[in-house]
Amino acid sequence: MSATVYVLPVAEPPRPVPEVRRSTVRLTRRGRVVVFAFALVVLFGIALIGAKVAFAVENGADKSPSSTAHTMVVGDGDTLWDISSKAVAGTDSSIREMEQRIKELNSLESSMLVSGQTLIVPTAP
Repeated sequence: MSATVYVLPVAEPPRPVPEVRRSTVRLTRRGRVVVFAFALVVLFGIALIGAKVAFAVENGADKSPSSTAHTMVVGDGDTLWDISSKAVAGTDSSIREMEQRIKELNSLESSMLVSGQTLIVPTAP
């Protein structure tokens, strides 16, 4: 008797799966929140600095003293009205207009002055 031999195909050996390297640093949920909050603070700081620079450039031309301005130190008893009236003496300019220009030029919110304060006073046209 003769035996019949059947040859079956042999399965290929399994291919090695490439190993995905994971970072050795793992952040917990709290760590991720801290990193996210830090990134937000940094972005907010950058935006704030950018806004300050933009406003400084925008308002810089208006607030820079002109070539016809001088500085003075406020003395005891000096008022903004007195300083304005001296600045417009002998001209047709209004004391109120000069007072407003001095306020704008020095970023003053009120007419209150402090002895020793330095002011930029424009020369009347």
